[in-house]
Amino acid sequence: MDVLGRLLGLLALLLIGTGLRTSGILDESRTQRLNDVAYYVALPALIFVSTYDRAIDELLTPALFLGLLAVVFGTAGLAWVVHRSRPASGRQSVAIVQSYHSNIGYLGLPLVAATFDAQVTAIASVVLGVVSLTQVPLTVLVLTTINGADATVGSELGRLARNPVLVTLLAGLTVGSLGLSLPAVVTGGLDVLGTLALPIALLCVGASLQLDRPDVDVGATGSVVALKIALMPALGWLVFSLLSVDAATFTATIVMLGTPTAVSTYVFANELGGDETFASLNVFLTTLASVASLFVLIQAVS
Repeated sequence: MDVLGRLLGLLALLLIGTGLRTSGILDESRTQRLNDVAYYVALPALIFVSTYDRAIDELLTPALFLGLLAVVFGTAGLAWVVHRSRPASGRQSVAIVQSYHSNIGYLGLPLVAATFDAQVTAIASVVLGVVSLTQVPLTVLVLTTINGADATVGSELGRLARNPVLVTLLAGLTVGSLGLSLPAVVTGGLDVLGTLALPIALLCVGASLQLDRPDVDVGATGSVVALKIALMPALGWLVFSLLSVDAATFTATIVMLGTPTAVSTYVFANELGGDETFASLNVFLTTLASVASLFVLIQAVS
């Protein structure tokens, strides 16, 4: 019941964010400032406090690394098979991308931190790093190849190298691997900031959710929802069961892989020739549907 209450609270914050955007309170400028607080302050603080006292070899194992690659590329491959015959390239590319590109930063990691212990959260932080470094270049490659858009994977990798979330992950793992100690006042302050990650991120996601028009391509959208919130975590369950990872790693990966389509896919679609209206709808529906699916996943791994 505690998990259900937490997820209902998650849904409430999402809807509050949407309501604040609709009412004009969270306009584009205020939403961007709130997003900056989450992106540059709260999420980095959460990642650092979850990793600074652990060595990298305790968290990033070969099984975790290879398993994540297998799930991301496996889901992307299945998405290509399902969507390859769609006539419109803009819709086809978005459907493929949104079937595997997960909201692991703004929803996954904060949810794990609020639900599980420190060890699971630390591993989830590493999952965030590995999957981000995989799914972002893959998304740019898919969109540019199918749509003929003008962008390079190299430029996106450059942006990732400056990503504050990934930079903080590297800093935390470095401190932990070197066995350095930090003042309690520093870690305590970062811990407080980290607790703000989930509510702020949910308000940002809610403010970004939009349903631009009532007509729905049921087949395409239904396939994206099914692949993203059902097939991807199911494939993760199979892969990490076969790899016989420990319980903490299994829990972290399954919950992170079960998150909905990332809001950033709408931005990528808009910039790289994708169908942005279709992308917006899929983000909206996978996010709403994931409230129920994440409840099932969390109950299953707990």
